[in-house]
Amino acid sequence: MKTLTIGFLIFVMMSAQLNADNHSVTHNKITLSLDSTSDVLLKGFIAPIEYTQYNFHVEWDALANFTVAEPKKQYSASIFRAFLPDKAVAVGDLWQVEEEGALALLRQLNPNPRFNLDINNGDSYGLWACLRAYNDAFAEIVFRIHAEFVLNDGRFTPSQFKGHLVIDRISEKVASFKMYVPEGIVNFDVGRDSTRKIDIGFCPQIELHTETQAVLSDTDVVASITQEEAERKMILRFYKSQQINWVSLEEALEMMQAQQKPVHAISIDGPLADESC
Repeated sequence: MKTLTIGFLIFVMMSAQLNADNHSVTHNKITLSLDSTSDVLLKGFIAPIEYTQYNFHVEWDALANFTVAEPKKQYSASIFRAFLPDKAVAVGDLWQVEEEGALALLRQLNPNPRFNLDINNGDSYGLWACLRAYNDAFAEIVFRIHAEFVLNDGRFTPSQFKGHLVIDRISEKVASFKMYVPEGIVNFDVGRDSTRKIDIGFCPQIELHTETQAVLSDTDVVASITQEEAERKMILRFYKSQQINWVSLEEALEMMQAQQKPVHAISIDGPLADESC
């Protein structure tokens, strides 16, 4: 079993004692905006692929040489408006991320991203964001995006892109941004057109981020939900399987005895909650 932890420095955003009258707040809802005249530098990383089940990353040049398209790129802050809601929102509210802005950022990783995945059972498509926390000075948005890259002779589908955008509400600038493929035993699948074969694998880092990587401290906010709660809200927008009240095998066996009902066992060979298989 392979597990990777991507470490990053967390800056705790302390709440400034500032007058919030400059911001639109109605019934605990806030309006978020960005100054389009500022610039944001993003660094991009794709580490060498460490594992594929059938050695695609060794035998197929597109995977053996799978590297970031642009290690550094300067953006107008206006591109990050794609992640902002078009109306006032409260903590826990969801909205759809604007496609063109997200595509522009994904092209820094690979020149051919797309949202219409090759393997799609009807619940794979989507770009969702959620207001996780805010105070007078900052707001933190978290998001989940499903996308894949078109390769020479195939496609590369990460499990998901997740991340956060922290906005300085006073200056209306980007304080922090990170978009990445999370860790996992496997975190992508890949299909090769010429052989009609599909493989799964693990890449330790596929990521875009600002030099400053920051999240809001939940001890110093006006309102917040946990990261786990925000992720739960977003995943329910994708997968009906997540609406099932899952229990452990041990609990199921106890319920079987108590309710005198049979247990129907189903074997699956991949995760139900991402796009890596």
